[in-house]
Amino acid sequence: MNYGGIFDIPGKKEELALLEVKAAEPEFWADAAEATKTQKIIKGLDWWIQAWESVRHEVEDSALFLELAQEEKDEEALKELEGTYSDLEARVRDLELKKMLDGEDDNRPAILTIHPGAGGTESQDWAQMLMRMFTRWFERKGAKFTLMDEEAGDEAGIKSVTFEVDFEFAYGYLKSEIGVHRLVRISPFDSSARRHTSFAAVGVYPIIEDVEYDIDEKDIKVDTYRASGAGGQHINKTDSAVRMTHIPSGIVVTCQSERSQHKNRSNALKMLRSKVYQKFREDEAAKKEAKQSTKLKIEWGSQIRSYVLHPYNMVKDLRTQYETSNTKGVLDGDLDPFIQAYLLSSTQEKK
Repeated sequence: MNYGGIFDIPGKKEELALLEVKAAEPEFWADAAEATKTQKIIKGLDWWIQAWESVRHEVEDSALFLELAQEEKDEEALKELEGTYSDLEARVRDLELKKMLDGEDDNRPAILTIHPGAGGTESQDWAQMLMRMFTRWFERKGAKFTLMDEEAGDEAGIKSVTFEVDFEFAYGYLKSEIGVHRLVRISPFDSSARRHTSFAAVGVYPIIEDVEYDIDEKDIKVDTYRASGAGGQHINKTDSAVRMTHIPSGIVVTCQSERSQHKNRSNALKMLRSKVYQKFREDEAAKKEAKQSTKLKIEWGSQIRSYVLHPYNMVKDLRTQYETSNTKGVLDGDLDPFIQAYLLSSTQEKK
């Protein structure tokens, strides 16, 4: 396995060595913002080098074991090596996928929101199904995720939910889910067992704590109120929930995940900064008429995926045309094939 191709490990090693020399200079922290940016680049380069070296060493070791097993005609060892190579092949594919995540924000943690469309209980139940789908996917990825805010539906489901998600390339993966998700099924809430179509919008925003961007306090309206929903008896005793409105843009965020109003204010400000920053970037991009396949603006007409549970089973991505009849698997968090198809399609569009 050589160092050629898309990964350019020699180039990454050379760049890393230069940056490490720079980071060791006495005046490195004179510009804190630039130093933080450089450290992030160093961390990213080191991650790539270590990930590739790990695979390379295992491939070389496996090649030696294969040679010995063939010489000794050890069938059991050969069968074991088949599994090893399958695992290594999957790890290389994963690295290839991560190589596509080269956007400025792709390696940041993310905020994910879900909001039902019109339709009352039907759409609110669908929003909760999506909430479960994503939490199952987070668990599959070993992601750290925190429920920041949740508003229960009137009869069933949810009116909104917000998660903070943190794992390697969190935003890069989740940006593929931005848009409207459509469900077609026999309604469990319809006594006549008629077929219904429901919609829910998914929003994803990068968390931008390590960039020089802030909001003027005078542009923020803060309201406090008593939290609702799950959380125990304590949750309704104080006005701990926080709602923040960015007056110039009209962007609103809420947080009620913590008992402490102070912590909820801090989390709400984090969400608000991320959403306002993303809107600022979108507006700048629009002015330059830049083509951005990962644009985050959500419109109710921008359906990205259809989930059909009746009269047949099919989940189809309307952007990439990737589809599967394994609806149960997808709703249980098997999203990787859809994400991979989206990233591959986005990469090809850039060429």
